[in-house]
Parts: sequence; structure tokens; C-alpha cells
Amino acid sequence: MNFTARRITSTCRSISGSNLLPTSARWARRSYAFQAAAPPVHQVFNRHTKWLQRERAARDIETGRISDFLKDEVAVRVCERLLDIKRLYPRVLDFGANSCNVARALTRQNPDPNPNAPVSEPIATKIGHLLAVDSSESMLYRDADLDFNTQINMTREVLAHEETLPYDANTFDLVLSSSSMHWINDLPGVLAQINNILKPDCAFIGAMFGGDTLYELRTSLQLAEQERRGGISPHVSPLADVRDVGGLLQKAGFKMLTVDVDDIIVDYPSVFILMEDLQSMGESNAVLGREMGPIQRDVLLATDAIYRELHGNEDGTVPATFRTIHMIGWKESKDQAQPLPRGSGEVSLKDILENK
Repeated sequence: MNFTARRITSTCRSISGSNLLPTSARWARRSYAFQAAAPPVHQVFNRHTKWLQRERAARDIETGRISDFLKDEVAVRVCERLLDIKRLYPRVLDFGANSCNVARALTRQNPDPNPNAPVSEPIATKIGHLLAVDSSESMLYRDADLDFNTQINMTREVLAHEETLPYDANTFDLVLSSSSMHWINDLPGVLAQINNILKPDCAFIGAMFGGDTLYELRTSLQLAEQERRGGISPHVSPLADVRDVGGLLQKAGFKMLTVDVDDIIVDYPSVFILMEDLQSMGESNAVLGREMGPIQRDVLLATDAIYRELHGNEDGTVPATFRTIHMIGWKESKDQAQPLPRGSGEVSLKDILENK
């Protein structure tokens, strides 16, 4: 509790012919107790702008499905991690479902990349019910007419706020998230909510873009603006670093953490096609305080020239790096495996490696 003292000064003037009121100022101190406010959430992204971008992208259905190749690939790599966990999942949440890329990946035939297991059942056979949630209704229902919807028991739900999960504690056996959490302002708060709605000893498996994603575009735009305008403005959104994600998961209460990085490099004919693809995916810039309106033509032409000079391939294409941060965290449970005390090991890892 925080306490504050308020000083009240009341001046009373003497009334002629009366001694009832003092002639000097009277001072009084009163103390008030009030609940301390929660620390403010640092706002980086404009939520409404991002919602509009995703709604517009979802309306161009055919172009959006073509541009979704990247999110589909990330969703496949997220779901492949379930192959190493021998469990069934009665209730699963897909948080930030986009166009239900995770559901599509769960219904793939022969999902096991192991060459010794060329035939394997779809991962959807492990799922009892999948709840796909997103704040963009148009994006969430864009592919509701495709065949994969009949191959998995799934329900869609539109969230009023993408950073608020309106579910009771200990509700889900698994929470998945693919290619959406990099637009969250309050990432620590969302991770804490995910931990809360998971059942004990159940996992959160997620992936988001971070680190050096689109570093080629970022550096080329900065150099082009510096040359043509004498200054720079943010055109590529800031992203979390892999070194921060583990700490955020630990702070949210997750145990047995696993964090790794996966780079996906896509070659584009030009920087203009890359920007069109980002727009079709709903991944355009939404930073608060960004410069409004399109980038000037001379800056774009300079960006394309610098991009090709610094990062271009020999065949004339330009590479775009998408760095994906994969994370796994488990909700704490009494029955969970615990690490042994430090120094209690009886076998040296050095001896094992040297004998190989």
C-alpha cells in the first residue's frame, strides 16, 4: 500500500466584534491509503492498426493463401515437436491462430520427418478438441471452407482483446502459438496467462519471429533514408531477442524450458515483391510513432539498389531472413521430473565424450 499526506490550508478571518474564530491560518494533515497501481505496459505496437492490416489481408483470399507459405512452414515445425511427446491432448488451445495454420499442419499426412518412419498418422489423431482463437475474425475464418476443417475436431473463437485470455485456470492440456506473439505488447503478461490456463505438467509450445528477422531490409532502408533524407524512421518492427525469451518464460512460471532458433531464408525477385508479400501476410509495420503514409519513391529505389549491393544473390534475387524463436515451457507440477542437486552427478560428461 502507498500512503500520501495531503496538506490542507484553511484561512479563517476574524469577524469584527467576535472572538469565536481564530485570526491565524489553521493547518491540518490527513492521510489517505490507496491501492498501488500496476506497472504500466510499454506500448510498442498500435493494436488497431495491426487489426486493420490483418483484416485487409484476409479479404484477398487467394493472394493471402499464397503468401501464407511462411506461416505454414513455421506451423509445421511447431507441430513436429509434438512427435517427441508421447501424450494425448483432450483440450488444446491455438493462441493467435491467424488463418488456422496450426490446424492445417496437424492434419498433414505422414508428419514424421524421420526417414525410418515414412508412414505416420496425422498429429491430429492425438488431439481431442482444438480451440483456435484470434482477434481478427476475417483472418480466423478465411479458410473455413477448406478440407482440413473436416479432418480435426476444431472450434474457432474471436477474442475481444488479443492480450487477454478469458479462460479459467487449469483448462487446457496443451497451448500452441505460431507466428503471432511477436505483435504482443505485454508479452510477459500473456505468457503468465498461458501458464495459468494450462493444467499442471502440461506444455506450452510456441514460435514467433524475433532477433535478426528481416535484418537485410532493415539495414537497407536505414541506409537509403540516411542518404536521401538525412535521417531514419522505424519501418521494421522491433523484435524480441532469443536471450530474452528464456527469461520471460521463467518469469511467467514455466519449468523445463527449451528455447532454440531456426532461420528460414526466402529469395525474392526484388525488395518490392518482399514488401508486397509482407503486406499480404498482414505483417506490415505497426509501430507506434511510425511515419504515416507510404515510403517515398526515391527512398524505395535506393533501398532496392542498396539491398542488392549488400545482400543480393548471384542470380539477381534478394534474400530475406526470417528468424524463428521456438520455445517450450511446462507448467509446474508436483509429479514433474526435477533436476538433481548441483554436484550430485556420479558420471563425468567429459569421460563419456572422450570415449566416443
